[in-house]
Amino acid sequence: MATPPPPPPPTHTHSPPPNPSTPTPRPERRPSPLAFSSPVPPRFSPQRSPHDPSSSIQTPPPLLSPAVNNGNSPASKFSTPPGPPVFSSPLRPAAVPFRTSPASPQPVAFSLPSMLPTSSSPRYSNGSVGLQPQTSGDTEEEFMHVGESPYVLFSAHKVLKHKKQANVPSLGFGALVSPGRNISSGPQVVQRDPHRCQNCGAYANMYCKILIGSGQWQCVICGKLNGSEGEYIAPSKEDLRNWPELSSPLVDFVQTGNKRPGYVPVSDSRMSAPIFLLIDECLDEAHLQHLQSSLHAFVDSLPQTTRIGILSYGRTVSIYDFSEGSVASADVLPGDKSPSQESLKSLIYGTGIYLSSIHASLPVAHTIFSSMRPYKLKLAEASRDRCLGTAVEVALALIQGPAAEVSRGIVKRSGGNCRIIVCAGGPNTYGPGSVPHSFSHPNYPYMEKTAIKWMEDLGHRAHQHDTVVDILCAGQCPVRVPVLQPLAKASGGVLILNDDFGEAFGVNLQRAALRAAGSHGLLEIRGSDDIDVTQIIGPGEEAHLDTHETFKNDTSICILMPSVEETQSFALSMETKQDIKSECVYFQFVVRYSNIYQAEISRVITSRLPTVDSVSAYLESVQAEVASVLIAKRTLLQAKTSSDAVDMRKMVDERVKDIALKFGTVAPNSKLNRFPKELSSLPESLFHLRRGPLLGGIVGHEDERSVLRSLFLNASYDLSLRMVAPRCLMHRDGGAFEELPAYDLAMQSDAAVVLDHGTDVFIWLGAELAAQEGKSAAALAACRTLAEELSEFRFPAPRILAFKEGSSQARYFVSRLIPAHKDPPYEQEARFPQLRSLSVEQRTKLKSSFIHFDDPSLCEWMRSLKLTPPEPS
Repeated sequence: MATPPPPPPPTHTHSPPPNPSTPTPRPERRPSPLAFSSPVPPRFSPQRSPHDPSSSIQTPPPLLSPAVNNGNSPASKFSTPPGPPVFSSPLRPAAVPFRTSPASPQPVAFSLPSMLPTSSSPRYSNGSVGLQPQTSGDTEEEFMHVGESPYVLFSAHKVLKHKKQANVPSLGFGALVSPGRNISSGPQVVQRDPHRCQNCGAYANMYCKILIGSGQWQCVICGKLNGSEGEYIAPSKEDLRNWPELSSPLVDFVQTGNKRPGYVPVSDSRMSAPIFLLIDECLDEAHLQHLQSSLHAFVDSLPQTTRIGILSYGRTVSIYDFSEGSVASADVLPGDKSPSQESLKSLIYGTGIYLSSIHASLPVAHTIFSSMRPYKLKLAEASRDRCLGTAVEVALALIQGPAAEVSRGIVKRSGGNCRIIVCAGGPNTYGPGSVPHSFSHPNYPYMEKTAIKWMEDLGHRAHQHDTVVDILCAGQCPVRVPVLQPLAKASGGVLILNDDFGEAFGVNLQRAALRAAGSHGLLEIRGSDDIDVTQIIGPGEEAHLDTHETFKNDTSICILMPSVEETQSFALSMETKQDIKSECVYFQFVVRYSNIYQAEISRVITSRLPTVDSVSAYLESVQAEVASVLIAKRTLLQAKTSSDAVDMRKMVDERVKDIALKFGTVAPNSKLNRFPKELSSLPESLFHLRRGPLLGGIVGHEDERSVLRSLFLNASYDLSLRMVAPRCLMHRDGGAFEELPAYDLAMQSDAAVVLDHGTDVFIWLGAELAAQEGKSAAALAACRTLAEELSEFRFPAPRILAFKEGSSQARYFVSRLIPAHKDPPYEQEARFPQLRSLSVEQRTKLKSSFIHFDDPSLCEWMRSLKLTPPEPS
């Protein structure tokens, strides 16, 4: 395609967006927007537990269009003997080890050494007489209740004292930390500065021992005594419970006085933090129509005070002006290079309005969306010129605003986390950060490497301006995920793949814009000397020395977080450095961030776990679902390619064998090892992992695989668990649902089944039920309602597919179920008790409905590993 001469600095036109086929914009006025159907908006009722099979919802929403989400990440090593923790940032080329110690003894900032405190035992040698612990008694219940915290989930509620037993790498010990969970409504809130240990920097907490006569408190991390400026002086320890940090394991310390220079607070952060939509204008008609419907519904769903800006990009960038009333008017900049300062100044200081609140500009936004036209040239989707990088640069400049606008010496900047949401239908192939149209280009590898670096730098620039870039891709055109992902990751955003621009895309658009997010996050991890953090996986990177306050012996591990959101978690792997002598170990997790109203939050989470000598007591305390998610994240971190995934499936096999060897027993009259009964559900979860979309062959395209992998490595516990092990619910008469194991024995012809697999929710209708028109419609409506309820707060929103038994799409459903029909009847009944309620005729019909294939069942897989299948829990 011939390249037209670049247009002069911005030309103001009344027109639909410039199309690559029509470089000169044409004036056009559009009528008021057409009527359209809104995608299902997110509902803001309390979070439902993933284990609640209730199905009581209102009217059934429409079935969503597919929306596939997948992952990508770097390599990291399996940590064996204790050593410096390796932070494995899922989108970095390589893991960066923390430094193990400072070069010379000196005060250090939060992030300095990697080892957790190394002070030796007698922990309470410094005046411990008269110290009062802030718990009513060291009962097991008090140890255990912290393990149930939604913010920190440990793989076991007890810790083995003996190093050799505790450090079995196949099972491992660790925690999932969700620092941003429910960030909009914290637990105990304290509006004052916290008391901190002057030796190690730890925070006062409910497990500290206190001299109630002097108010001194003893740090549980390093054992040093600290003063409280007389605040903790009390007539009795019961009176100390009036202090939230001394009565709750989780406290938010809020500082409303802003310490960030150059910020002018506003009363409503929604009004001050804009959302910029960047729209791909190289779409075919069918895709454009879906996108227009999603965009119309999106702006209708926004709060009236939200400020919005709209850009479109192809060979040029069109910046839409809201000052022209009901006319779609745009200024145009060339897309082949970064915008010049002169062009940006003429935009920022001109008469155009490029950011406007919804209540003032909703009709104009609808007119803009309606005015968009499909791509006219006969070029393949992947070959069309898209200047996505230039468009993001322009949006960032408009968000930043006039750099010289000063009032009494203070530069005015918008508060809150601004968002740029890119609606992309193809790769960035034009201008800065672009790659050639064809992989066969002789210089493609070098140009891709250059583009990746440029995009990552652009993401860091966005983060510096408190702007998150989310990239929502749709359609069948490969978007070159390795190039786009660094932009989203470095800014704290996400990259999502959708099958089309339909309703699932629209829901993701709404949830991306409305989710609460904190910025400038810093996660600090401290713990007892006996425990080492050996690996960290999650959405952040190592924090280097900076201007944080320093403490003499601060040995915390620190992680920078581009954004702090409810959808995130960090997976921590831990090992014991030596045999533990104490009766309990302590952990403290602190996340410091600015919330959407620019208040500085320090969220302090303190946990205490008992130590035990007995292996069986330890195994009974293991949380199999948490352990399976931690194992899955450690495993998937190394599965960067499809060939790596094959190797990791073998690694899962070796893990299961080693767990049985280390913690199981030998079955009587057999050479097979028996898997420990306390961990009976773990092999099933790992079997789902090795054959599901994360490691199995269900996902074919590498773009999908890399996005799914990236999403999983950063995802919250709830979503991670569902992505590993699907949840199966069968519809019953009366609208109730029964939860069943995710086995193919659930495929009963007279039933309807919902299968929740995290990024996908499937509804399967049996042939007999589908033949009964009225009954099947009611069952389908109930299943759709349940599917919406299960994924109500999930981001990214899953695609929801419904199909009938025997249809071609049913293979998506069948491939995610364990093929238990191959097992003998006694095994089937033991693992799938619902079979006992079927008549002989129904069981015969069910058995005859299965088609033979080679995939092993769970029992066959276990026996192939020389293990007896675990007894059902």
